[in-house]
Amino acid sequence: MKSAVLGGVLLVAGAILVATGVLPAADALAVAERVWPILLFVITITVVTELAAEAELFRIVAERAARWGLGRAWLLWLFVVLIAVLSTVFLSLDTTAVLLTPVVVLLARHVGLPPLPFALTTVWLANTASLLLPVSNLTNLLAQHELGGISPLAFAALMGAPAVAAIVVPVVVLLVVYRRQLFARYVPDAPAPAADRVLVVASGVVVVLLLPALVSGVEVWIPALAGALVLLVFFAVRRRSVLRFSLVPWQLVLLASGLFLVIEAAHSLGLPALLSALAGHGEDPLSLLRLAGSAAAGANVVNNLPAYLAFESIADSPVRVAAVLIGVNAGCLVTPWASLATLLWHNRLTALGVELSWRKYMLLGLVVAPLTVGLATLALVFAR
Repeated sequence: MKSAVLGGVLLVAGAILVATGVLPAADALAVAERVWPILLFVITITVVTELAAEAELFRIVAERAARWGLGRAWLLWLFVVLIAVLSTVFLSLDTTAVLLTPVVVLLARHVGLPPLPFALTTVWLANTASLLLPVSNLTNLLAQHELGGISPLAFAALMGAPAVAAIVVPVVVLLVVYRRQLFARYVPDAPAPAADRVLVVASGVVVVLLLPALVSGVEVWIPALAGALVLLVFFAVRRRSVLRFSLVPWQLVLLASGLFLVIEAAHSLGLPALLSALAGHGEDPLSLLRLAGSAAAGANVVNNLPAYLAFESIADSPVRVAAVLIGVNAGCLVTPWASLATLLWHNRLTALGVELSWRKYMLLGLVVAPLTVGLATLALVFAR
């Protein structure tokens, strides 16, 4: 609800800025034309993942993984890493942070392992693994537009090396910090059957078909909308009670809409000149590290979405756009508000009775965020 209130305030502020002429109406309409496909994708892919979770698809995958782990915690954890990466890359960071977290917490408890290493894996990889494809993060969809609407494969070619580095670094840090827990043994129990096999199969087919469709070059909202409609029909027939307004991420849409308007107005008031003085220019290694570091700092001060919108104005080449994405996506691991997905993730942890203070989260973030941003930026430099 706090994000809804903030989104409402930002929308009102945006309307005032338009009414007073600070933000020209033509610029506001241009922003709306740019972002409506992105917000429609966010809505439809969230409906798909929420319904897939209701069908128990993610729980079943996780419980199967418990048996594939062969009683070794490190192997089970690597399966969780793989699932978190695939979920983030193809279904967005919110799917991983919000929907996969309860699954891996219950999985860890199911086999008698501490849930915290698994929970941190989901939230860190939700953010850092979201560099590879446009659909992985809302910031990426904005960057794809800024890059002239390049194809998902071209986007992946630009971001491939940084994406690998941004996945490997948090995984290594987690393995070092939680090595005792992750080298334990466990005895897997038999997986529980699904409540409705038809819904599981339907959800699985939709998710599997979405994976290639989202990287096919078609506008991503089209396959996401088709998948959402198919699952809505199945649930309307077999489990109508699940269909509720809360499936739509209206708080996120409200917040994003308000942020778009306010940041666009800030551009009119001279924000790019201020950021140019802070983040510098150029594409040499030090310049790109400076830009990525500045973007990461901005994400942790305000939030990764407005930070991207602000720094986009001084990212005047594809490689500088990539550096900004590294900063705002892989660097938003320190403050709780740096990513909305992190706040939603912590709410899920609290509901599940998993204790993690924000102080501990921030201290760990101060270790992993600079390492991830720095090495991912260097990977970008050397892969050019």
